[in-house]
Amino acid sequence: MEVQEERKPKSLLAKTYDYWKKNGARKCMKKIYMKFFRLEEVSFRQWQKGALPTQRDLERQRSASFPSGPAISLAVPLYRTPEPYLKAMIQSVQAQTYGKWQLCLADGSGDGRLEEAVKQLAAGDHRICYRNLGENRGIAGNTNAALEMAEGDYVALLDHDDMLAPDALYEIAKCVSQHPEADVIYTDEDKVDEKGRKYYEPHFKPDFNLDLLRTMNYICHLFVVRRELADRAGGFRPEFDGAQDYDFIFRCTELAAQIRHIPKLLYHWRCHRGSTAQDPASKQYAFDAGLRAVEAHYRRMGIRARVSHCVKPGMYHTVYERPYDPLVSVIIPNKDHREDLELCITSLLEKSSYQKLEIIVVENNSTEPETFAWYEEKQKELKNLRVVKWQGRGGFNYSAINNYGVSFARGEYLLLLNNDIEMIDSCCVEELLGQCMRPDVAVAGARLYYGDDTIQHAGVIVGLGGVAGHAFVGLPRSEWGYMAKAVAAQDLSAVTAACMMVKKEVYLDVGGMTEALAVAFNDVDFCLKVREKGWLVVYEPAAQAYHYESKSRGLENTPQKLERFHGEMRLFRDRWRKILEEGDPYYNVNLTLDRNDFPLRNPYWMPIEF
Repeated sequence: MEVQEERKPKSLLAKTYDYWKKNGARKCMKKIYMKFFRLEEVSFRQWQKGALPTQRDLERQRSASFPSGPAISLAVPLYRTPEPYLKAMIQSVQAQTYGKWQLCLADGSGDGRLEEAVKQLAAGDHRICYRNLGENRGIAGNTNAALEMAEGDYVALLDHDDMLAPDALYEIAKCVSQHPEADVIYTDEDKVDEKGRKYYEPHFKPDFNLDLLRTMNYICHLFVVRRELADRAGGFRPEFDGAQDYDFIFRCTELAAQIRHIPKLLYHWRCHRGSTAQDPASKQYAFDAGLRAVEAHYRRMGIRARVSHCVKPGMYHTVYERPYDPLVSVIIPNKDHREDLELCITSLLEKSSYQKLEIIVVENNSTEPETFAWYEEKQKELKNLRVVKWQGRGGFNYSAINNYGVSFARGEYLLLLNNDIEMIDSCCVEELLGQCMRPDVAVAGARLYYGDDTIQHAGVIVGLGGVAGHAFVGLPRSEWGYMAKAVAAQDLSAVTAACMMVKKEVYLDVGGMTEALAVAFNDVDFCLKVREKGWLVVYEPAAQAYHYESKSRGLENTPQKLERFHGEMRLFRDRWRKILEEGDPYYNVNLTLDRNDFPLRNPYWMPIEF
């Protein structure tokens, strides 16, 4: 027997060289990036070091010019502002790298004590305007006085004890120069402690998300609006004190032709003991005012809806009133697994408060005689149940099976349902239908749990894991997730078809599900086709069910299944290259695509080419 010489393991450098020789420089760089950068959890401090502008960046901004750059007025209501906070706020404005601004200070303290401090801090800067109101007009009245002083093209709202990042107004001016039609602009924000030293809890927001705004004031700071539009909106209203900015944001966004979001931390919100930012329970009146602001928004929009407080203070749940009760066609693909199917149908009929349903089971090449006996028995027992036989060849095709089932549907609305779904309570169908009957919504998706009460689906993020993935998978049912996104009704790019309500006319208009995507990403592709037509896709967390995923089909663990999966992945990437490259508008570029719980992206991120 020939004795082989024992080889020493290759060094990391040698392995990298071999990979480069075999695959080329681009794939080698991507491999290095995936290994060392994308999978590392990043702290906020680390992110700040790598992502925030350097002093050299700020100097370049100061020398930049925008020929038609807007004048920006900052409206600040003062009320007995502690001088250290006043100083920090004013200095943060004076430190701006964009100089075409006006600081409008309306003092409702009533004693004029702040006037001397402002004069010293202004040091002859004509851009700082101060007005002593002589009395406290309330937060709305004091802010309106500051707005009356504004002469700029745009107005930005700044609280008297908060601070701007030095590049805040530069980024606003840059956005306006690139998008001159923008009526409303908002940015990301973080919090700062009372001493102004520790920054924490960054809030990285999605692009404009109407349903998320109806759920909570996610826009908050920094909010900038064209001054003419602010005048049309009518300023602040004292009856909404405590949520006066929420009400104002609603009225401005209702009138805005274009709303832009700048995904950068440009505002530092100072938190004090007793503030709603630090201790939400301290100001219930503010949350009640917020609820009234949402109700007022619906009245202006002519939308009939009931609003209530949600699981977290400052969040609201909307139930949309239905003008009538349409027939809903429930489409359930099935192959054997009659126990799962029976649980699905039984929970739907016994727990759902909405009963104007027809149930279409799409039989998919079952082999067990007991399954067909069960079909016969159940069709006799349930007059609203039909079994139709799909006999497609070439293996399982989720898209084709659902398209076939829809061809038999008589309802105006479709409820696509996997056979391993179990309804939890009575309102799931009604919540989805209420969303889907809105004139601007075509698709509504539910919050789904595994059997152990952890999240299986809380919406889909396009780009997650390189293609698309579910948000918050594995999060305990009782937890809210990043910025309460797991429990917030919101617009998304996609939701899962495991429990999805769809307008039938829209389903047919987009050609149903793409049958070339037999198993993977067909629901995401479908939602993106719907979004391309201008419809909204809504995630409704109040609609809840269990999803015992993969019980029916099993795992994708054979060579044939894996080959098909990778082929469908390539097809999806080719079809939706633009959104994969530009990023999901309902996510944020500062958050990683490697995990589903919204952690920070490594600041030394390199883009991957698809």
